[in-house]
Amino acid sequence: MKIITAKELERPFQVAVVVSRFNKQVTNLLCEGAVQRLKELEIPNDHVTIVWVPGAVEIPITVKHLAKTQRYSAIITLGAVIRGETGHYDFVCKQVSDGCLEVALEYCVPVIFGVLTTDNLEQALERAGGNHSHAGRDSVDAAFEMVSVLAQIGGEKIKANQFSLDTNLS
Repeated sequence: MKIITAKELERPFQVAVVVSRFNKQVTNLLCEGAVQRLKELEIPNDHVTIVWVPGAVEIPITVKHLAKTQRYSAIITLGAVIRGETGHYDFVCKQVSDGCLEVALEYCVPVIFGVLTTDNLEQALERAGGNHSHAGRDSVDAAFEMVSVLAQIGGEKIKANQFSLDTNLS
């Protein structure tokens, strides 16, 4: 039986972080937590690209453009979609999650979904470094783990500037 789990990366990997400005009170905290965690993992600043976009709906198209460059080992998305009085929340959540999944599958790059979808601001703040968790930090850990796991499945070594998954597993 072969068990694949995350291993320490041989070299720093390139990571992009796409952050929504909407609900900036929350997304600033998410981004700060992600940057702090990247520093703790000793990922050099020149291996990190942070892209700010107007809102959550703009995240998937930005992720797709980043993935097309093939420069990034992983792409982290950070945002906060908070339920309001209309059905807009449901449409936004679906568009963002479906769009990010589509890019991950099309380009075989981990797209980490750190977009909070909460009923209120209090819940969002709790998940942005409050007592509940820190989605920014957690997203970095998920990116690190997925880069390692997918590299092992594909038989590729982690490259500092690019991650390539060999889809021929036979």
